[in-house]
Amino acid sequence: MASIGKIARRTFLIGAAAIAGGVAVGYWYVSRPYGNPLEDELAEGEATFNPYVKIAADNTVTVIAPRAEMGQGISTTLAAFVAEELGISLEELKVEHGPTSFAYYNGTMMEESGPFPWFDESLIASIARDAFSTVGKVLGLQATGGSSSTRDGFERMRQAGAATRYVLLAAAAKRFGVPSSELETAGRSVVHKASGKSATFGELAADAAAIAPPASLKLKEKADWTLLGKSQKRVDMLAKVTGAPIFGVDVMLPDMLFGTVKMNPVFWERPRSADLSKAEAVKGVVKIVPLDTTYGHGFGIIAENTWAAFQAADLIEADWGAPPYPADSASVDKALTDALATEGSYLRDEGDVDAAFADAPADRVIEAEYSVPFLAHACMEPMNATARVKDGKLEIWAPNQMPTLVEYLSGAAIGLESKDVTAHTTSLGGGFGRREVDTTIYAAIMAKAVEGRPVKVIWSREEDIRHDTYRPAAKGRFRARMGDDGLPVALDMRIAAPSVIGSVMRRTFPSLSPAGPDGTITQGSHDQPYTIADYRVSGIKTDLGVPVGFWRSVGNSFNGFFHEGFMDEIAAKGGLDPVDLRRRLMTAHPAALKVVDKVAGMAKWGEAMPAGTAKGFAFTLSFGSWVGEVVQVRDTPSGIRVEKVWIAADVGTAIDPGIIEAQLISGAIFGLSSAMGQEIALSGGQVVQSNFHDFDSMRIFQCPEFEIAILENYHKMGGVGEIGTPPAVAALANAVSALKGQRFRALPLSKEVTFA
Repeated sequence: MASIGKIARRTFLIGAAAIAGGVAVGYWYVSRPYGNPLEDELAEGEATFNPYVKIAADNTVTVIAPRAEMGQGISTTLAAFVAEELGISLEELKVEHGPTSFAYYNGTMMEESGPFPWFDESLIASIARDAFSTVGKVLGLQATGGSSSTRDGFERMRQAGAATRYVLLAAAAKRFGVPSSELETAGRSVVHKASGKSATFGELAADAAAIAPPASLKLKEKADWTLLGKSQKRVDMLAKVTGAPIFGVDVMLPDMLFGTVKMNPVFWERPRSADLSKAEAVKGVVKIVPLDTTYGHGFGIIAENTWAAFQAADLIEADWGAPPYPADSASVDKALTDALATEGSYLRDEGDVDAAFADAPADRVIEAEYSVPFLAHACMEPMNATARVKDGKLEIWAPNQMPTLVEYLSGAAIGLESKDVTAHTTSLGGGFGRREVDTTIYAAIMAKAVEGRPVKVIWSREEDIRHDTYRPAAKGRFRARMGDDGLPVALDMRIAAPSVIGSVMRRTFPSLSPAGPDGTITQGSHDQPYTIADYRVSGIKTDLGVPVGFWRSVGNSFNGFFHEGFMDEIAAKGGLDPVDLRRRLMTAHPAALKVVDKVAGMAKWGEAMPAGTAKGFAFTLSFGSWVGEVVQVRDTPSGIRVEKVWIAADVGTAIDPGIIEAQLISGAIFGLSSAMGQEIALSGGQVVQSNFHDFDSMRIFQCPEFEIAILENYHKMGGVGEIGTPPAVAALANAVSALKGQRFRALPLSKEVTFA
């Protein structure tokens, strides 16, 4: 396996070459397939046919679903892709995450990294998408994120199932002396009905593995699907409801030690001094080691049990130093405000916005400023990783979303190359973009200090909340010029926020500096399906010193609120109904119109509401899916009650309606929670919040009723896992604004209103 670090620079050259028009540099490198990693770990009697399928002599069929399972159901969907083409049921196979390998790179996650909206299918947009997909392959980035796993596996894993079926039929045809066309699969067997002959997959596997299938096979038409397009029982459900040890915190190994971390709460800084004596005196403490990494600086406490490690961590006394960044939330707000007065990068620039506003009468212009705070991920399973260093090899067990980076960066932290590191990806008790490599780097360093013994490192909840890679704080300044018909004729949107890409690169590849604009800053504003003659969206990178990262729906999480809140203000200024405004601005996009009409019909938008109730609407196109949401709220003596949420989503092709519905509801709850009361604040450069008591999520008794509609009108498949979050935030804010008769432009809403 090539080193990620060694090929990172080459990646950008290859991507640039592809965009430039097909320069031959690297063509062979990017077109050749990676090897099959399963060949190196086959058990006695097992055969493999491609990186996704292996069959044992006892007729066990194993499907490799190489994306992190964090409750979103991806292991079920990926297995269904293989099963559909192989001709078996999900009950007739077992699913594993499989080894870490470049063969499982995620090219789809990288495709939309350019500045092109999903609906832009121009030649340059298509070339750019191909180039960014190539970057994903060159990096060999095995990653779960960007609502991309189903889209990425749709073709590859169906081809894997079809190829496996092809070689099994070919092996049976040779054995039976009949044409393959006369054979079919039934259960886990190949059957020749005319003669009554049959053989199990296990009996045919060794012979089939010696047969080379065609490079590409014709796949089933949608009309012929038996599994896809229908809700399936989750393949991991039994393990979860019976408490099987499938999560990172469940890992237990012989002779295991336990540990935790105490990192500097002042980001990036080394502690000026530290007194470890009280911590080292705690019974059960084995060793305390310094942790100096690109993620942060602090101490790793290794003990005979987790409780001793936690106790010792609390007793470390240190001068953590002063922050070289805005020290409190007021300073953060000022930095964002100051940034809005500077030049940014245009991610959308149509018409002549400056000219449109130059002669605009004051009564035809509307202006507003919106803001959001930092947010933590707060995964239910605490951050954790288990590591063992032995005989010059590092082995890691961890819930993670990027196993190839885990191997490279964790090994590099202790002087090992990727070839000497093995990462095992467990199930994740929540991810949302948080499961990076800091946990595994720290665990590797601690394991190196007690070489030969495994160390399970579990973070306290306080450590997790105060050392996250946060959703950026952001601020937007917007203005629109109104036309005679109540519609906007010009729109100017300026958004200031830290660069997620820049922060991630600082932690992972600090020697590489990402050039150009960061599309995540304006994602959800610059790429929406609204037609306005003069339309400009600019993003301003604003370094606030706080580590930021990928949070469910990334830039859409705040831009959905910004964009759709301001659209409601435009509707009010023009005397239009909010839904009617969207309809009139979306006429060029039939998929969007159908979503808007569907959710408005479901919610009976426009009907008279009882006193003390209100509805809010929002639409966001994100991760390739078109989503409209309506939130209904009611004023009660104990506060505002979120009563019902209607969601219509066009995902292009619905692979598993049950999973899609669950993810839409999950994403909406995630967004509603953030809008209602979540905030990460700073004081003295340190995070104020520490646990669920001051960074809580929507509780069960607060959850509304949901009504979901899944549409399949668009010609391309969209993602699912994150798409419910952005419009939920905006629809709630719009509903509360309608209820209270005033516009709320800052989150969380709990600063201004009380929720029941």
